[in-house]
Amino acid sequence: MNLLDILLAGSTLGGLYGLIAMGLTLQYGVARIMNLSYGEFLIAPAFLAYLGVTAWGLSPILVLPLGFIVQWLVYQLLLTPLVRRTGSGPALEVDSILATFGLMFVVQGVMMVAFGGNYHSYSYLSTPVQILSSTVAANRLLVLGVAVALGLGLYLLLTRTRMGTVVRAVSVAPRFAPLVGIDVRHTAALAFGIGGAMVAASGVLVSMFLPFSAAMGTMFAMKALIVVIMGGVGNLLGCLVAGLMLGFAETLVATFIDPGLTLAVNYALFLGVLLLRPTGLFGKGAR
Repeated sequence: MNLLDILLAGSTLGGLYGLIAMGLTLQYGVARIMNLSYGEFLIAPAFLAYLGVTAWGLSPILVLPLGFIVQWLVYQLLLTPLVRRTGSGPALEVDSILATFGLMFVVQGVMMVAFGGNYHSYSYLSTPVQILSSTVAANRLLVLGVAVALGLGLYLLLTRTRMGTVVRAVSVAPRFAPLVGIDVRHTAALAFGIGGAMVAASGVLVSMFLPFSAAMGTMFAMKALIVVIMGGVGNLLGCLVAGLMLGFAETLVATFIDPGLTLAVNYALFLGVLLLRPTGLFGKGAR
């Protein structure tokens, strides 16, 4: 594997990790919900994309809007009663962890019954593309392009639009946002749904070039948590940088040492960052 191969593989994997973490940090930063079922809602769209391609002959991209709808409904039907009862304090975080922990097993169980515990994959844009001295599958280039476009789009949405200003206001000062006419619950549901759209997009992208199974959600959720904490909770740029760090670390270890050590290097990098910057690379205390 030459240098260009490593750059393409690392940036594709890192961009995907960053995209996955952006949705989680948005959900937690605005709605104050630590969504432990996040990984399962990544794998479920992967299976829908698998069915769309293999059974219905559809493009997997068509799955993306469902992520927003499903996560918005999860917030409205399951989490809104918790918000009404506990407000936005520490009690909400504890109750939401328990609620989403149970939801994780429900979604995982449904996928196990429907698809079994085996790995699944499908062929989509797997034709080779020559880039200088490197040959890469077209679907990996698509994954990289979509991850960059969605990440940039989310950043611009939150920093250049009125809706983004409202979302950031709720994230920073949820108690005072109603004083300027902001509906905190509606904004939290919107942010939770946008986070769901991001994770659904990530699941579809994962399904294009990696085998997946119903039991893989927990692994992706853990990696998303690592990226969020490494980058600094609530910081989109931090998610991107930390995701790229993990992507390149995994690529280098898998290429030059042993693919079985990729998870170990993830946690080693995670612990190293926390030792140097306990609040994350772009956390408030790290400035």
